[in-house]
Amino acid sequence: MSKTAILIPCYNEEKTIAKVIADFKAALPQADIYVYDNNSKDKTAEIALANGAILRRERKQGKGNVIRTMFRDIDADCYLMVDGDDTYPAEHAAELCRLVLEEDADMVVGDRLSTTYFTENKRKFHNAGNSVVRSLVNYFFKGHIRDIMTGYRAFSPLFVKTFPILSSGFEIETEMTIHALDKNLNISEVPIDYRDRPEGSESKLNTVSDGFKVIFTIIRLYKDYRPLRFFGLAAGVLLLIAAGLLVPVLVDYFQTHLVPRFPSLIVSGFTALAAMLSLFCGLILDTQTKAIRQDFEFKLISVKNMLKK
Repeated sequence: MSKTAILIPCYNEEKTIAKVIADFKAALPQADIYVYDNNSKDKTAEIALANGAILRRERKQGKGNVIRTMFRDIDADCYLMVDGDDTYPAEHAAELCRLVLEEDADMVVGDRLSTTYFTENKRKFHNAGNSVVRSLVNYFFKGHIRDIMTGYRAFSPLFVKTFPILSSGFEIETEMTIHALDKNLNISEVPIDYRDRPEGSESKLNTVSDGFKVIFTIIRLYKDYRPLRFFGLAAGVLLLIAAGLLVPVLVDYFQTHLVPRFPSLIVSGFTALAAMLSLFCGLILDTQTKAIRQDFEFKLISVKNMLKK
């Protein structure tokens, strides 16, 4: 029988964790439910333990840190990740897990944005923020994912044991999606109903600061995964600046055979040199990135063989 692990990262979710555990127990009665308490200051841990969850703790603050520990410590045939805030209905859990166990999906995304999210969500700017992040990720990484930042996902052991987690906070969902797109892993999506947090339950996501962290994560991963495009774009911008500085100098020279704007000429030359350096950096890093992708493919084969044993 396949083993399913339900992973619930929690920070101050005493108002909702009991219901989340009960709902997912009913939806997947054979699954093990792990609640990872991330330094909660309320009774989240006690309530989770009293309701039959396997309680573990992560002292490093941040959702990314919690998920890193979960993925490292737990072995299963299917991993279902869900937030402890009771915003994701458990009735979709079986379908998310089925796609991993029967259809060889490496990551199944619970898609909120195609259903009720935009009407249920009451937090300012979150709707626009989700749309911006979705557009940026799909544009930069040539994807078609409808919900980038959902906290409701299922994973194969191949994904879990080969995913290098670098983020420590809420940007972890974005990192997961970009990693799956870049490494050409099998991604499926399941439209899910979304409901806003119940009254009295507060979101830990800071719209502005965490939103900027997500944007910076996209830029950082674009640099890491697509270095030739990133540094090529920088080189193109620098060349345009250099040309803009050089044109007036050339106009003056052809009219008077003099170069009265030496500072502009010097800055233009150094800017053009910086453009060339940027381009060559992109070429070198692109070669390294391709080698890393090759090594990752061999790692996938090795991990897959190990999981079969």
